[in-house]
Amino acid sequence: MTSSVTDEWWREAVIYQVYVRSFADTDGDGVGDLAGVRSRLSHLVELGVDAVWLTPFYPSPMADGGYDVADYQGVDPLFGTVRDFDALLDEAHRSGVRVLVDIVPNHTSEQHAWFRAALGAPPGDPARDWYMFRDGRGENGELPPNDWESIFGGPAWTRVDDGQWYLHLFSPEQPDLNWRNPEVRSAFADILRFWLDRGVDGFRIDVAHGMIKHPELPDTGMEHQIGLLGHGDLPYFDQDEVHEIYREWRKLLDSYPGARIGVAEAWASTSERLARYVRPDELHQAFNFALLESEWSAKLFRGVVDASMQATGAVGATTTWVLGNHDVQRPVTRYGDGEQGLRRARAAALLTLALPGSVYIYQGEELGLSEVVDLPDEVRQDPIWTRSGGTDPGRDGCRIPIPWEGAQAPFGFGPADSVASWLPVPESWESMSVAVQRDTDGSTLRLYQHALALRREHAALGDGTMRWLSTPDDVLAFTRDPGFALAMNFGADPVELEVPGRVLCASGPVEAADGRVVLPGETAVWLDRS
Repeated sequence: MTSSVTDEWWREAVIYQVYVRSFADTDGDGVGDLAGVRSRLSHLVELGVDAVWLTPFYPSPMADGGYDVADYQGVDPLFGTVRDFDALLDEAHRSGVRVLVDIVPNHTSEQHAWFRAALGAPPGDPARDWYMFRDGRGENGELPPNDWESIFGGPAWTRVDDGQWYLHLFSPEQPDLNWRNPEVRSAFADILRFWLDRGVDGFRIDVAHGMIKHPELPDTGMEHQIGLLGHGDLPYFDQDEVHEIYREWRKLLDSYPGARIGVAEAWASTSERLARYVRPDELHQAFNFALLESEWSAKLFRGVVDASMQATGAVGATTTWVLGNHDVQRPVTRYGDGEQGLRRARAAALLTLALPGSVYIYQGEELGLSEVVDLPDEVRQDPIWTRSGGTDPGRDGCRIPIPWEGAQAPFGFGPADSVASWLPVPESWESMSVAVQRDTDGSTLRLYQHALALRREHAALGDGTMRWLSTPDDVLAFTRDPGFALAMNFGADPVELEVPGRVLCASGPVEAADGRVVLPGETAVWLDRS
């Protein structure tokens, strides 16, 4: 593995996100588990990724798919045991794949021992100071302390029996911790050490921008605050003091051998503010959601690339390129669905894999899976669905289990005699399975495998620099030294370009001869210019 032998492997790593519930089920209960991830490690090795990021597998009531943690130093029986985790970690390392685990420091489950102690203590007791408890407003404290809204809908405050309110930026089952309390910081340092001592290669940090709130908890004065996520100045996100935490965490990570990393899931109003999370003494990476949020446009994509690389370059970091994850609509659907959506998603994948920096792949992107939008109401489990009264479908549509093989749903997700998967897999996905695509020329899986192999082999790809070429309005093209070029046509009609080189890889059929390339609409091509 080219990237894993360097001290700064993350600067050009391809990291694969496993949504554990939906990857592979070995015990037949319909829910993916850690042993299932281990059983399908060969897929990740064949794909050619450098690392895997595992979503939460900790003990949890599962009010939010495991992002409501009841114990940060264990494994929920739904997903296996700590021994299963250790076995997965060992086998991944033997296969040359690093492992990142998800840490959820903004909030806990309401079932966590810390919160149970806080509820059992009177107002003003030190146990309450682990969380954000406040008196209410109004004559008898019957109104919430401020106008903050939950990301999942409704107020961000819930009242307890003694009259006080506690903050939850997500569901009421996920009370927010008080990160100004030094005991909270000390407890999480111990949690990080627990997993680092087991050998994990780093952490993806959930809601990394939310752990510090404005000390006065002021009203926002705004309705529909959820729509401002990452785009506005909110008193509960991206507060300057949060960086003190990451400077402490960086020292802890650096005290371990093997280049362990921290990755921020952070939303910020500008690329410059996002880059603050990856300054030399803070975290190693921060998810760059700007490309994911961009409309299909050569101009907009180029603007995101320029702004992102300028901001991270100014602090000596590299950019991460992200097209999807377990919280957002799948790229195929976002880009138009059907044949057009798949064509665009394949082209966008080649773009991200050719740009300088690191790339994240969400499970199923390598298969070209689309969002499942017609789920029956009775199977939906996302708290966004329930909190919105059924008006917002939530995120279940991008969390459908992976189709592996066979002619009948759920296509090898679990043992042959297992119960149905926790979310139903569409029958139409038979042709999208790993087994089918592995043996099909031109499949999306084969495209990803080829591109990742080239990315490892070609000296120009991974970390480094790039230079834009002059192109028509609907086209992006750039070169990377030594001897590489990418061209991508965002338009619907074919274009002929003067970009000499030998075709290495393309998202669709292209013609290249005599120093010119005929590039169909919504298609990307890699060229070797050496």
